[in-house]
Amino acid sequence: MNKKLLEGVIDMHVHSNPDIRHRRYDDFELMEAAIRVGARAIVIKTHQGTTVDRAYLCNKHNELTHYGDNNFTMYGGITLNRQMGGINPYAVESGLKLGGKVVWLPTQSARNHLEKMKQSMDRCVDVIRDGKPVPELYDVFRLVKDFDVVLGTAHISPEESFRIIEAARDAGVKKIVVTHPEWWLVDMSLEDQVRLVKDYNVILEHCFAQPLGGGKYKSNLPMNLEAIEACGYKNVMVCTDGGQVENPCWEDALTQYIQYLIDHNIPEEQIYHMTHTIQAELLGLSV
Repeated sequence: MNKKLLEGVIDMHVHSNPDIRHRRYDDFELMEAAIRVGARAIVIKTHQGTTVDRAYLCNKHNELTHYGDNNFTMYGGITLNRQMGGINPYAVESGLKLGGKVVWLPTQSARNHLEKMKQSMDRCVDVIRDGKPVPELYDVFRLVKDFDVVLGTAHISPEESFRIIEAARDAGVKKIVVTHPEWWLVDMSLEDQVRLVKDYNVILEHCFAQPLGGGKYKSNLPMNLEAIEACGYKNVMVCTDGGQVENPCWEDALTQYIQYLIDHNIPEEQIYHMTHTIQAELLGLSV
């Protein structure tokens, strides 16, 4: 593989410690792995709330230990699960003022997640009520628009995604990412992905692997290749959703992902767009 495809790479979905579920790397270890391969940026994600403060500490640690010898930046975001008060514009505003770059809708508190996992609805955070986005979401849309950051659909259902994305676009939100649509829990059809790209010009985040239960994971790469071919590389973003101890280290998962695309005749300039350009535009970085 052309190692230059890893230089400057950006991954907008990686999990790390501290976390309730143990991850392969902690924040500093992930940062060091990214620096070793010459990555430009990572966005760390947690289901427990916010990673904005953790990203700040990583960047300060980088500054104090590497003395500016790299171009890497760690970014954080906020996930609107029950722990953050659900659809909480106050939490969103604080997170964005502190430098957050992504606002994820509910993941483990999403109605779709809880229903698919057959879990108690006690912590459910709804995004749709009576067929319309909940009122608090319009304040979140305004904040996402004003701060020019990313709205991620997280673990909501395809039906909810269509309504939320339409409302977000109407509210002026420019940067919308459909989170791992290939995952069985989200279960968005390829036809729906094509329609969302056509109608709303969203970015589809396609990740390395998905859990099947019992610590087993299934590769998403064949499905991701189909999405690239059907939806077009300009709207498919390569991410790992990495960090699980059952999967390869973050940098190895990303390398395998890129090599798979090369082996299946995706041109390098298209791979570069899906691993560098889309992410840089979403994060407001120079391309």
